[in-house]
Amino acid sequence: MMRQQQDNEFDEARPLLRPVALGDLRLPNRVVMAPLTRCRATNEDLVPTGLHAAYYGQRAGAGLIVAEGTWVSAEAIGLPNVPGIYSERQVAAWRRVTGLVHALGGRIVLQLWRPGDDSRPVREMSVPDLERVIAEFGAASGNARRAGFDGVEIAANGTHLLARFLNRRLNRRTDGYGRPGHRLLLEIVDAVTAAWDGRRVGIRLSPYWSAADAPAADRSRAGRPFTADDRTLADYPFTGDDRTLADYDALVAELDERPLAYLHLRGPVPGGPVPDFDAFARYRKLFDGPLIANHGFDRDSGDAIVGAGLADAVSFARLFVANPDLVSRFALGHETAAADPGAHYTGGARGYVDHPIWSAS
Repeated sequence: MMRQQQDNEFDEARPLLRPVALGDLRLPNRVVMAPLTRCRATNEDLVPTGLHAAYYGQRAGAGLIVAEGTWVSAEAIGLPNVPGIYSERQVAAWRRVTGLVHALGGRIVLQLWRPGDDSRPVREMSVPDLERVIAEFGAASGNARRAGFDGVEIAANGTHLLARFLNRRLNRRTDGYGRPGHRLLLEIVDAVTAAWDGRRVGIRLSPYWSAADAPAADRSRAGRPFTADDRTLADYPFTGDDRTLADYDALVAELDERPLAYLHLRGPVPGGPVPDFDAFARYRKLFDGPLIANHGFDRDSGDAIVGAGLADAVSFARLFVANPDLVSRFALGHETAAADPGAHYTGGARGYVDHPIWSAS
């Protein structure tokens, strides 16, 4: 168990517990549930099930839920048992999820996701291919609105397709979609925001991504694990070096001109018990809209970065897995439970909807 200071009463003065507006999203607190891939759509049509409704309903106390990355088209599928938002059955099933979250007083947005494709490098995608991708995101955004979501988040983080276009080591195109590769993302932002009134679209970026963040598929291809101090992996293409950060500086400045609800920023791998606040301050100066900080935060560091004015909210992934009542635990100073990593992607109820709320007993 991870233990925090035990407070005797509700502390409404904590920065994370204050209400905030992210664009047109009105939140009663600043504790955001980060998108978590849990692989529970165990059916042929990749339709969310009653388990999804229970899972998100249990976490409706979050200021905002960012639902798991969801396929924008059948052609975008990259992992098993991850739901989509491209068919009518999926829209109807997601509507049951959003209906329950709203009935329980919550707010929920859907992350729109398209993975990268190692078998088809960025340079090999034709302009018609890219136009289809843009249209897929636009259609998925409209479907999410019909499904009752309060907004959407564009996944441009990690090693996904959009992050590959933003990466000058991988994007060697010589046309208008070439380096620094902002055009595709900006055109997707325009297509996605067109489906909404006001500011209800967020975007997730990870400029500080490094070998230590590498997904399991990349680690297996390397034949051994990546580590944060592994100097032999200096050529890992997603390393957030100075040139990469400068590219993201320019991108964030361009995004600041779009009608976005928020920027969801994944910081560098924490080098100690407290995340690097300076990493978030860099982009705070470039983006006038709301900023959600992510990666390695707990209650106290989350309070600190919000209190310092460097973020408007903080998102939590690992802590929300085993603590559906995370906001209450933060407010009351109760200990937080640890999840079982072996149950993260098993497809069933165990480790998904069976975590108890805090009990004095």
